Amino acid sequence: MAARKPTTTTIGNLGEQLVARWLTDQGWAIQARHWRSRWGELDLIACDATAATLAFVEVKTRSPRNWDADGLLAVTPQKQAKLWRTAELFLAEHPSQASLTCRFDLALVTYRAEPRAVRSQELPPVSLGKPVDWAGYQFVLAHYLPAAFSL
Repeated sequence: MAARKPTTTTIGNLGEQLVARWLTDQGWAIQARHWRSRWGELDLIACDATAATLAFVEVKTRSPRNWDADGLLAVTPQKQAKLWRTAELFLAEHPSQASLTCRFDLALVTYRAEPRAVRSQELPPVSLGKPVDWAGYQFVLAHYLPAAFSL
């Protein structure tokens, strides 16, 4: 029996976990994951208390030879406006964080199946641009773009 192909949701969640681990290792605190509103979803919301900054992080996880520059082209002006509206609703529900400097970051993750990759659930440390073998895949946090866009 052939191995079951993972869903894009499963791969996307693994990519988000990878980025969350990297942010945490950089000193950021994850405030929320998959925060939903009527406008859409924010993948990660992270806070850097030392810089009084709140980052709304859009994570794009792509396989090799993808069509959209590892997800960069998927963050269209329409998508940016949707993220903006969703962030406004988050801040309305969390007024204590509204005084922080807010920005929209973009994390681009690539992956490929890696039969020799560690299958444990423990995610090893993550470095920008370095492969991480985890959960049967090889992931790379290829790019992290702080303040990737503003409206």
